[in-house]
Amino acid sequence: MKELFDFILRFGNLNQQQMDFIAGKAMELTLPKEEYFSEAGKVAKQVGFVVNGILRVCYYNNKSEEITKYFIEENNLVVDLESFDNQICSSAYVQAVTDCKLIVFERKDWLELLQTIVGFDAIVHKIISRALMQKVERRSPLVTEDATTRYLKFLEIYPTAVNRIPLSYVASYLGVTQSSLSRIRKNIRL
Repeated sequence: MKELFDFILRFGNLNQQQMDFIAGKAMELTLPKEEYFSEAGKVAKQVGFVVNGILRVCYYNNKSEEITKYFIEENNLVVDLESFDNQICSSAYVQAVTDCKLIVFERKDWLELLQTIVGFDAIVHKIISRALMQKVERRSPLVTEDATTRYLKFLEIYPTAVNRIPLSYVASYLGVTQSSLSRIRKNIRL
């Protein structure tokens, strides 16, 4: 729980009573590798905080190819925001890449926190804004750069994750084949 509050308090202030209230609504969830936190075609029901592990957001394109959009590491919130907020079916999957430990909040409890704790909605807004900015910053180079540059950028963005994520997911994220990624990695090591 300490990790969650360290994270939240970077975006605003809470008193002990407010933190106790939040802690009372939280549940720990262990998500085994390859299990889904949320799934396409279903409505997202939880907000999570990643204590340990890595998740990925992925979808299937019109050729039924699996595409990894991005990864979510420790000390970040995880939620399919559009599905969660609007109560609509998700178009993406959120899947554990490694065994994960999360602190989760059911939707009704999360909404109660937002309505009860003064200023909590502003804190959450700052967290969401930061996450959206990171997403844009991380995806932008993938559109314009060559594959080697994209891989080097990936190493910069996810320095602690590279050895924990299967190459197939990294290749999908970078928009290259696994064999191309293997060549790039080999050339970089030379």
